[in-house]
Amino acid sequence: MQRMRFCIVGAGALGSILAAALIRSGHQVAVVARGRRADQLRSLGLSVRGLITIDLPCHVVELPSQPSACDVLILATKAIDTEASLQPFAGIGVDCAFSVQNGILKDDLLAGVLGQGRVLGAMADFSGELTGSGEVLFTRNVCLHLGELSGQSSPRLTSIAAAIDQAGVRTAAVTDIRTREWSKFVGWLALVPVAVLTRLPTAQLLCDAGCAEVLVRLAREAGALARAEGVEIIDLSPLPSACLQDGDIAPAIERVQDVGRRMRSSVPGHRMSCLQDIERGTPLEIEETLGDALERGQRLGIDMPTLRSCLQLLRACDPGRDLRRASSTPVPR
Repeated sequence: MQRMRFCIVGAGALGSILAAALIRSGHQVAVVARGRRADQLRSLGLSVRGLITIDLPCHVVELPSQPSACDVLILATKAIDTEASLQPFAGIGVDCAFSVQNGILKDDLLAGVLGQGRVLGAMADFSGELTGSGEVLFTRNVCLHLGELSGQSSPRLTSIAAAIDQAGVRTAAVTDIRTREWSKFVGWLALVPVAVLTRLPTAQLLCDAGCAEVLVRLAREAGALARAEGVEIIDLSPLPSACLQDGDIAPAIERVQDVGRRMRSSVPGHRMSCLQDIERGTPLEIEETLGDALERGQRLGIDMPTLRSCLQLLRACDPGRDLRRASSTPVPR
């Protein structure tokens, strides 16, 4: 196995899981963190429980200090922090980068700083929860999909995917990454408003018929946007996005409830990261994801009334709303 130099920006649940697995596998990893989380990592190291058990020290870099060159940069912050997180990497050697953030804007933001040739697309279908003690619960390990934005395969793609997969986070190199990013986003966009506004665990909200109907309507609006962008969507976790698009709404609601019943058996305690954010009082990444989708729809003439209404409600309960109003810097879109 080739030993690689990784820099992981963001030490929340996903960043910590990746860092711990890669360090255990023998790779050189620098973790970019700040504030209380940086202090936790320096004193306690990386602690992961659940699907894997890892306790390891890690090398912590606190921005704005300039990080060292690396083979692979992994962006694992919330989308709201993208612009500030990427600036220190503009002038250093980064061979390849990808983002496990939510949304469909992330690849463009990476390419704007590092150049499109250095960017891989990514669709993260694994999850966890960062606890107050600093320990991370690794709850789902379905697949991290990586792909060249060109749709081609490449030696760097296969070697990076193999390294992460062998480290314990299931990873696959794919040639349709844009389809996979959008397919996840359609389901994720549908889940976020319902999770935040109801405060329910994922399985419970999926099983509820009323919640499921709102989810289907949101997924259909997002699916229309994907088609207008020229992207085919397929059935992928967290929701079977393609199956929800057409026909009577009742069968689609039943499909959503089926997903909920399966989750109730397999991961009953799973909660969306956005729900974790609002319970911690952390700003939501709604403008960079849902807001971006609504703006794309407006430009393309796609009416998205359910998303528009949900976004208005989310803005009202976003813990970061006052910070956004006070900021003189526009939120990156």
